[in-house]
Amino acid sequence: MPRLRFSAAAVAAALLATPAFAADATPDAGPPQWVFFGTYTVGKGLESKGIYRSRFDPAAGTLTEPELAAEVAQPTFLAVHPTRKYLYAIGEVNAVGGVKGGGVHAFGLDSATGKLTPLNSASSVGPGPCHVVVNPAGNMIAVANYGGGSSVFYKLADDGKIGDKVAFFQHAREGDAKPGQKPPHAHCSAFLPDGKFALVNDLGLDRVKVFAVDAAAGKVDDAPADIVLPPNAGPRHVALTPAADFAYVCGELDSTVNVVKLDPATGKGEVVQSLSTLPKPVKGNSTAEVVRHPSGKFVYVSNRGHNSVAAFKVGDDAKLTAAGHITGDIKVPRNFNVDPSGRWMLIASQNGDKVGVWELNPETGLGKETGRTVAVGRPVCVKFVPVAK
Repeated sequence: MPRLRFSAAAVAAALLATPAFAADATPDAGPPQWVFFGTYTVGKGLESKGIYRSRFDPAAGTLTEPELAAEVAQPTFLAVHPTRKYLYAIGEVNAVGGVKGGGVHAFGLDSATGKLTPLNSASSVGPGPCHVVVNPAGNMIAVANYGGGSSVFYKLADDGKIGDKVAFFQHAREGDAKPGQKPPHAHCSAFLPDGKFALVNDLGLDRVKVFAVDAAAGKVDDAPADIVLPPNAGPRHVALTPAADFAYVCGELDSTVNVVKLDPATGKGEVVQSLSTLPKPVKGNSTAEVVRHPSGKFVYVSNRGHNSVAAFKVGDDAKLTAAGHITGDIKVPRNFNVDPSGRWMLIASQNGDKVGVWELNPETGLGKETGRTVAVGRPVCVKFVPVAK
């Protein structure tokens, strides 16, 4: 039988032609994503009429031109239901239905088309709402009122509508306030994965308030102890580990990221590390958002003033090491998010009226600006929802 002979060049060409060795092969990026943008509908810059929607291709890192998904006033922050059938939006307005306070709105979400259908609305009870989140069971929402320094909890019906109010808490400082101390300013909420506790960051009190939650019984109670942040940190947003044994809290006022060790069984916690989000002090800087990378290897915090996103590597002990900064054409990064594949970061420039795409390095956690942007008026929230087949 004759012996077949192949040149080295022929073998290399054959290997490159197979799927496993194809030169242009890329890891599975997962399904395309709808990206919903919360915005300010008043102010200078490009006009915005509400919530906008783009389609994101995670294989190429491209966004389609945004379309108006829902016309609503001041839908600054958004939350997606665990079933992905509903979306909730804060309305930073003075009153809803004649009731003092801002609003929170429920929408039906068709993840095949990205269409939003209005369901109902409710008052935030307190003025200046700025954040809404859905609990893991999908039967309760929490709303943080920045202007009123309060938080409110609502039931959610099976059809996604906002139901009865469960509890309202007016935040207050323990003891008498000292001259120069800030009033309470609730800034965000987060439910622990088992849904038994809710954390509410209060920028004015330098505390993360802890609430015990029994969603099935429709009860929320003030927990025995709050988590104390460093003085003048101004806790703004929070990102949790999947086991809820650690939380990462950005300090808006002192430009820090704070690592909080949590006891998920009791809701108690303490700060074990605080790091600056800046390479050097920047006058007037404030942090806005904190995001944990899907791989768990990195934590990111946006800087308004320095106009960057600070990157931190996560150690085996959950503590952080500064990794550098993601920079580029960024103007007041109020919000950003990492797509589920972990390959791309979308940064919303509030004062740049656009959302840009950065490609993330899986080893360093830093990002390369792609130059791909879409125009969105005063964008302040970025949420992903997989496109359904």
